[in-house]
Amino acid sequence: MKKTFKAKNISCNNCANLIKATLEDDFGPIEVNLNVNPKEVTVEIENDEKEAIFKEEMGSIGFDVIEE
Repeated sequence: MKKTFKAKNISCNNCANLIKATLEDDFGPIEVNLNVNPKEVTVEIENDEKEAIFKEEMGSIGFDVIEE
């Protein structure tokens, strides 16, 4: 299921490219929307465990997911 997360500290294409380069091997294609604030990251998430891992890995590269 595709899921969209709002994230902190994403400001430009370099940030988007870092997210994709770091996480696409584990999570598949990732879309980063730089036209909204806060920025949005859309990814295919199969279950709650994968979602928790995604959020943790986003935080580890400096882009904390904003919990709603």
